[in-house]
Amino acid sequence: MKTLGYAVAGTGYFGAELARIINTLEGARVVAVLDPDNAETIARELNCDVETDLDALCARPDVDALIVATPNYLHKEPVLAAARNKKSVFCEKPIALKFEDCDEMVKACDENGVTFMAGHVMNFFKGVRTAKKLINEGRIGKVLYCHSARNGWEPPQPSVSWKKIRAKSGGHLYHHIHELDCIQFIMGPAKEVTMMGGNVAHEGEQFGDEDDLLLITLGFDNNTYAMVEYGSAFHWSEHYVLIQGTEGAIRLDMKDVGGTLRTKAGDEHFLIHETQEEDDERTYIYNHALEQDGAVMYGRPGRRPPTWLSSIMKNEMRYFDSVLRGAEVTQEFRPLLNGKAARAVIATADAATRSLNENRRVRVSEITGA
Repeated sequence: MKTLGYAVAGTGYFGAELARIINTLEGARVVAVLDPDNAETIARELNCDVETDLDALCARPDVDALIVATPNYLHKEPVLAAARNKKSVFCEKPIALKFEDCDEMVKACDENGVTFMAGHVMNFFKGVRTAKKLINEGRIGKVLYCHSARNGWEPPQPSVSWKKIRAKSGGHLYHHIHELDCIQFIMGPAKEVTMMGGNVAHEGEQFGDEDDLLLITLGFDNNTYAMVEYGSAFHWSEHYVLIQGTEGAIRLDMKDVGGTLRTKAGDEHFLIHETQEEDDERTYIYNHALEQDGAVMYGRPGRRPPTWLSSIMKNEMRYFDSVLRGAEVTQEFRPLLNGKAARAVIATADAATRSLNENRRVRVSEITGA
């Protein structure tokens, strides 16, 4: 088996773990990392080189692919550098904070003939794969409506993470793009969007400047709809995706973790993650010890992800590595590997942002020009 060489740009909380995972894959090795704050520490751990220039990193002959795990607002340039150097790239979500940047990134990778995989990790939840299979089998009939919620309460922080600064993370809508992406994975691209909300309970130096309550409605083809809730102004926290069909429904619960298929025959239960232990771990963190998951929320380098999160990150890296080695890609996953699914969900997010700013319903075509 040929050894594939990987470079990693951004070795904070997520990037460091992705690098560790790559080094566990047969025939894969991290050869160099780039990060102004954390590179030296991770390079010593992984016994690899440190680079300080993006083009130098991507031009290395021993680099076959670049992993981009920089903060959200710093994704564009590493992706473009990888494309210029004919290197495939995996980029964490959101791939950019506006449609125009996403479009430039997608086109650069396409023109240079390289794989461009987005880190839309919910595609690698066992529960999401199960739900997709149940839908494809017709178990709930035609999908009519999806409703997702990802909300909770944020206490004051001793220091404000970049994840809480709108210009750097995009705020809740962009940084937590997972549920919006999952809904479009199930229902296809949204056609029109309305969003209401604002910052209703988190003003001051101990918080960022992101909106803490967002309510989004989506219209799709064929008289189908969705609703999405995001924010940190909810004392009764919820985290789920609910899929309603003509013959039944599916609930993916990420708080009291587990999946449920409901039909006339009764309820059937399935896992969200790979094992019951991983589902139980996430349930415990959500309901009893949220501080243990603070690294996930606020991006703290040096911390290790919980087992459930590391497990799906492994799924992502195994899949990316297999694609680079020529594994067959199914039709429904092709948009995940050329940046088009990631671009489509940012177009929807941009339409929602315009809706909030202009207080009107916005067609996604206004963003894409299509």
